Amino acid sequence: MNALVIIDYQNDFLPGGPLGVPGGDEIVDPINRLIDGADLVVASQDWHPASHGSFASNHTGTKPFETIEWNGMEQTLWPDHCVQGTTGADFAAGLNWNRVEAIFRKGTDPQIDSYSAFFDNGHKRSTGLSGYLKSMNVTDVVVVGLATDFCVKFTALDAIAEGFRTIVPLETCRGVDLNEGDVETALKEVTTAGAMVEDSFSFA
Repeated sequence: MNALVIIDYQNDFLPGGPLGVPGGDEIVDPINRLIDGADLVVASQDWHPASHGSFASNHTGTKPFETIEWNGMEQTLWPDHCVQGTTGADFAAGLNWNRVEAIFRKGTDPQIDSYSAFFDNGHKRSTGLSGYLKSMNVTDVVVVGLATDFCVKFTALDAIAEGFRTIVPLETCRGVDLNEGDVETALKEVTTAGAMVEDSFSFA
C-alpha cells in the first residue's frame, strides 16, 4: 500500500504569496499524475494562529528570515502566512483535491513551529499522520509539495524514522533556498537518512 503525502500546497506558498516559493506553481501537473496513480492521498495544511511565535511580526524589532532563539530552539522568523481561516491558508487551485482522504493540520500551537507533517519541530506532539498511515497498512510514502528544504525535508526524515519506505520526486517539489545551497543540502540529508530522491517517479 502506498500513500502520496502532499505538503502545504496552499495559496500563501505560491508565487505572489507572503512566503511564495519560486516555481511553486509549476508542480501541479506532476503531482496530479501521482494523485491519479496513488493508492491513498493525504495532505498537510499549515494552520497558524495569528499569534504564532514563528512570525516576525510577533517579535518586536525583528524582520522576516532572521534567526532567533525561541523556547529553547533555533527559529527562522517568517512573514505572517497560512493564518487560520484566511484565503492564504486555503489549498491552492489546480490539484485534484477530491482524491485527498485526510488532511493533517500543523503549526496550530503558537509556541512551537511545525515543519513536518508528522510532528512539531520539538517532536512533542504528533499530528496523527503516522498512526493513520499505519492503520491503512501503508508501507511506501511519496512526499511532494512545498518547500523542499523545509517541510518536505522534515516530513521525509520523519517518514523514514517512522519506518516508511520514502520517495521524494524532484519534479513535484520546489525549495525556498534562503541560503544558496539549502535545497541541495536538504536533499543530501534525506538521501543519507534513507530516502530515495528521484528526478521523477510514477506508481507502478
